[in-house]
Order: sequence, then C-alpha cells, then structure tokens
Amino acid sequence: MSATMSHGVEVEDSAEQKLWRAVIATTVQEWVNGPLRRKREAEQFLFSDNRDYRTVCYSAGINPENLRSRLEKIRSRQTTGAQTSVLCAA
Repeated sequence: MSATMSHGVEVEDSAEQKLWRAVIATTVQEWVNGPLRRKREAEQFLFSDNRDYRTVCYSAGINPENLRSRLEKIRSRQTTGAQTSVLCAA
C-alpha cells in the first residue's frame, strides 16, 4: 500500500492519484528512453507545458515545481554528459 504524508498525517493514495502518477512515470520513461518523437513530446510536456502539466501533477498529489526542478537537474546532467562525450570523441 502506498501512502503520502499530508501535514504530518499519513493519507492513503487514491486510485486516481496512482493513475496520474503512472502517467507521469510513463512520460518520464519516454523522455529518458523512448523513441525520438516520444522523447520530444515528453520533453515538451515536462518542461514547456504549464497548464496540463500542473493539472496532472496536482491530480497525482505531486508538487509540479518540485518535480520540474528535479527533472531540470537530470536534464542538465544529460546535456553535460553528451557534451563531454562529443569532446572526448573529437
């Protein structure tokens, strides 16, 4: 069973929250490992979309700014790693 903390009180996750969390998890997986088209669509949603992204995050019980901040850190590491690979290959 999954539970979240809300103001120090443990609250059971609803089926709806679990569904929306699965949507977010799938989108992140597509952004990291999907085919190019799906990667681009996922990246647009995760980093550029504001209205739908926030709605999905709130429906999942996730803070949208916190998630986006964490994803930005991953994206910056990926960009740095790709640049390093190109420099090493040259």
